[in-house]
Amino acid sequence: MDVRDAVEADAGRLSELTDAPTDVMRNLVHDRTVRVAERDSDIVGFVSYDARAQTVHVTQLEGEPAVCDRLLEEPVRFARGEGMAVELLVPEPDEVVQSAADDAGFTRVGAGPLFEGTPTVKYRLDG
Repeated sequence: MDVRDAVEADAGRLSELTDAPTDVMRNLVHDRTVRVAERDSDIVGFVSYDARAQTVHVTQLEGEPAVCDRLLEEPVRFARGEGMAVELLVPEPDEVVQSAADDAGFTRVGAGPLFEGTPTVKYRLDG
């Protein structure tokens, strides 16, 4: 599996992975750091994140368990290099992303906000 920076041309595949409109995914590629995982030239997952106020915020993580584990390494590596913490909001009951957070050493710090009526769990990894 290879991991690379996302480009605008990836927006269609990111849309397929999330059921979000392609233009929303195109904006995501422009507005955040987005890394995609490829297997045999097919995008099999992605992570998006941004940094502000000494914290890296993971905004989306998509893929099968091994892909999510690998992709979560990207914002964690960036945060460690900058001496920052990492936060991740996980929609319940997204067991794949919760497992990736646990595997990466994140701590569950409480309930997060509701997103479109779906409860979230907040995870944090201190730098």
